[in-house]
Amino acid sequence: MDILHISTECYPVAKAGGLGDVAGAIPKYLQVQGLQAGVVIPAYRTKWIEARSFPEIFKGVVYFGGQSITFRVGIYLGDDLDFPLHIVDIPGYYDRPGVYLDEYGNGYRDEVERAIVYQRAVLQWLLAWEKKPKVIHCHDHHTGLIPFLMKYAPAYHPLATIPTVFTIHNGNYHGAFPWSKRYLLPHFDDWKSGLLDWNGLINPLAAGIRSCWQFTTVSPGYLDELRHDANGLESLIREETPKSSGILNGIDTEVWNPATDQYLHSRLTDSLTSFKNKNKEILCKHFNVEAERPLFAFIGRLAREKGADLLPDLISRFLQHGGIGAFIVLGTGEPALHEEFARMRYFMGGYFDAALEYNEQMAHQIYAGADFLLMPSRVEPCGLNQMYALRYGTLPVVRSVGGLKDTITDVGDPQGSGLRFTHFSVEDAEHALFRAASLFRNKEKFDEIRNRVIQIDYSWERSAATYAALYKKLMSFSD
Repeated sequence: MDILHISTECYPVAKAGGLGDVAGAIPKYLQVQGLQAGVVIPAYRTKWIEARSFPEIFKGVVYFGGQSITFRVGIYLGDDLDFPLHIVDIPGYYDRPGVYLDEYGNGYRDEVERAIVYQRAVLQWLLAWEKKPKVIHCHDHHTGLIPFLMKYAPAYHPLATIPTVFTIHNGNYHGAFPWSKRYLLPHFDDWKSGLLDWNGLINPLAAGIRSCWQFTTVSPGYLDELRHDANGLESLIREETPKSSGILNGIDTEVWNPATDQYLHSRLTDSLTSFKNKNKEILCKHFNVEAERPLFAFIGRLAREKGADLLPDLISRFLQHGGIGAFIVLGTGEPALHEEFARMRYFMGGYFDAALEYNEQMAHQIYAGADFLLMPSRVEPCGLNQMYALRYGTLPVVRSVGGLKDTITDVGDPQGSGLRFTHFSVEDAEHALFRAASLFRNKEKFDEIRNRVIQIDYSWERSAATYAALYKKLMSFSD
């Protein structure tokens, strides 16, 4: 294997956000670049994993916090994935149905222990490989200790010459924990302990950035933003700029294909207008909103960083000020927002509805049936939803931040693909909604833009080629 991706998510096996989409797509598209790539994730008790068998290929022990933890590595041999998938089964730590949250939406209280034991188990397994990967690619803080341990933990010194890539999907989360938990780590060179430390804590995100051979972010715009706002790591990001690059994520155009999408009520066979109208009619019946109005949708985590807390005031003000539109929300997150959206469903029948759940099939139907996709994000490292929307002829209404700024140009500019606003405020977002509603009424222009944006190429082919070039450069350094 040329490239091993170490992640905590991978679509369709276990997904909580964009990381899962990336880990499930990039290995497949690297094959086109002539590189064999695989993925390893923890063995959660997701429906996908529970429905399949994973023959054991390795069994090991991690001496962890004064106890011996036995783990096993299994491999999936089915033909419904286009890359090798490995799972690490660690009883007591990952045999749970949720990736990061339990069935009630609460975070687990042993996230530090889970992350460390997983990383150590993966490293133990790698030591046993006769022909080791040529590059190790780690994703987010959950795997940020691996580049450090490969270099500076004596137990893993045989791995020290393998190049490492570390990708920051979300720089707000560092995974930091106190030095009192150092006993959970294997012995490492004390004189290198400063690489782990940030503000008196062990910081896996900082350790990954410092110790990897190359670090990337999921868009050029997000790399620039992290140099100024990385939840305290700004100076480190700037210091490590020479080994950084922003590589825009792509989308899996086989999964997100309106002509073949099995989730849709009607697939795209001829007219885009007909495709949109048929799917919108079904969608509006399901959500009990008026199909004659421009349909705005929000899909994603109901969290502050996604700007979900802006939606109640934004929708209310837009309608109170005479705006013509219908709104639907799909997602889960903060309990207070669940309560607010439930209240809005009661008082805004015909104008607003919400499905407070994770529903992959419904997400596809919304992309196909909605007229506009709302993404009023505070932070958006890359964003994939806006690319999915374009693929289905749905125009994104986005805040100009991170990857949204990199991928969406305003319809007021030549070849514009969506509607942008700058400031995180109800006023700015409301103005964008009024512009969108006005565009919707101009059917000729609206249809012209929709027919154009479905041709925009944000596939993984382009992004995978950039990653392949990076991997090959690192391989040449390690030869």
